[in-house]
Amino acid sequence: MEPVRIVTGRAVPLDRSDVDTDQIIPSDWLKRVERTGFGAGLFAEWRDDRDFVLNRPEHAGATILVAGPNFGTGSSREHAVWALMDYGFRAVVSSRFADIFRNNCTKQGLVPVQVDEALDRALLAAVADDPTLEVTVDVARGTIEAPAAGLSGTFPLDEFTRERLLNGWDDIGLTLRHEDAIAAYEANRPDWLPNAAAG
Repeated sequence: MEPVRIVTGRAVPLDRSDVDTDQIIPSDWLKRVERTGFGAGLFAEWRDDRDFVLNRPEHAGATILVAGPNFGTGSSREHAVWALMDYGFRAVVSSRFADIFRNNCTKQGLVPVQVDEALDRALLAAVADDPTLEVTVDVARGTIEAPAAGLSGTFPLDEFTRERLLNGWDDIGLTLRHEDAIAAYEANRPDWLPNAAAG
């Protein structure tokens, strides 16, 4: 995955609570085997409504989703993160995330920005009032700011997760940090052991 240090851009206000992964990417879309193309299915059922927030031209190209509390509940579905990222989002803001969804985010490079409920409500209102409002998420500092609206706050990230995002380490990237040690081990393995490279 690509390193994520700072996400700056406009935001979409999704003023709904308890959004589950089936609402994020309906099960009809889970037949795809690639990780791409899921953006077209993001909130597919809600997007049938012409007035749904993602259908509004003023929010086209936004990189941050500001949602209500309890975002990403339901089944463990990596496709939900793939859909959000394929659509163009680089960060999601909520006052509460489902644990599995949050973990899936950090393994793919989508920043879960958990703020207190007051700031979440204030950001939702500010973005709804001004779709051009610029929001900045700083992963290294653990901060979110919308200076033009006078809003700022912090969000928690443990140091391992912060380093993972800053360096762009997915699970394979974490393993490849030890590539030299793995190669040295393989070079010195006894011949009588099965050869992993042989399949």
